[in-house]
Amino acid sequence: MYTILEKLELNPTVHKMVVNAPEIAKKAEPGQFVILRVDDKGERIPLTISDYDRVNGTITIIFQIVGATTKALSMLKEGDSLHDFVGPLGTSSSIDGLKKVAVVGGGVGCAIAYPIAKKLHMQGAAVDTVIGFRNRDLVILEKEFLSVSDRLIIVTDDGSYGEKGLVTDALKKFIEDEEYDEVIAIGPLIMMKFVCRLTKEYGIKTIVSMNPIMIDGTGMCGGCRLTVGGQTKFACVEGPDFDGHLVDFDEAMRRSATYRDFERHSYEKICNLFQKAVQ
Repeated sequence: MYTILEKLELNPTVHKMVVNAPEIAKKAEPGQFVILRVDDKGERIPLTISDYDRVNGTITIIFQIVGATTKALSMLKEGDSLHDFVGPLGTSSSIDGLKKVAVVGGGVGCAIAYPIAKKLHMQGAAVDTVIGFRNRDLVILEKEFLSVSDRLIIVTDDGSYGEKGLVTDALKKFIEDEEYDEVIAIGPLIMMKFVCRLTKEYGIKTIVSMNPIMIDGTGMCGGCRLTVGGQTKFACVEGPDFDGHLVDFDEAMRRSATYRDFERHSYEKICNLFQKAVQ
């Protein structure tokens, strides 16, 4: 049984869960993901592993409520169990040998950036981190990033916390002050696009995580298809990490919006069901 051992609301739309999954915890690495189902009638969704504990046999997931399944997931409580929880899947992040890295996280993408920054820190690399959010209320994982970063800059769009501006503003300060082996950027597609545009000017290798466009987690549905260096790739099985300077972000953003209206309809439908259930 994949029992939920801990549940925490990080902000109004983002939740953290620690799940009992010892077999997955034994092999999990940063960058990999799990596929879960809330119940036997639920859809399969991929969620990137945001932390793991091999000793206690747990996997941590952090997710944003964006559709019907994540809404249903958010309604579960500590002590409840997930019907399916499969992993680790995908290719782990290639970070061995890196000595100085800038990690950039945006919004809920910080949940994926954190385990990478953590492992880099454990390997002895110098880690400078930039995390960005729309406003103060949406800030997550500040303490966690502080514990694994040599330097940390928090930016918000409205200036309500940290520095006002975009992650690219803070990253540019770091780049002009240091030489990096690599920049790792994880967040909204538009954010990663502009991070890559900046780092390309400086000739710094940049890795991005294309998990935002994954759907079924196996590559069979084709929803994770993207163009990298003029070639078709599947984020679920060949990624989710890719050379950001080769990714066609405009194509990826167009495709990621394909099911937006359907997801919204499903989300509203399940919300109505929950409201009726508590009345």
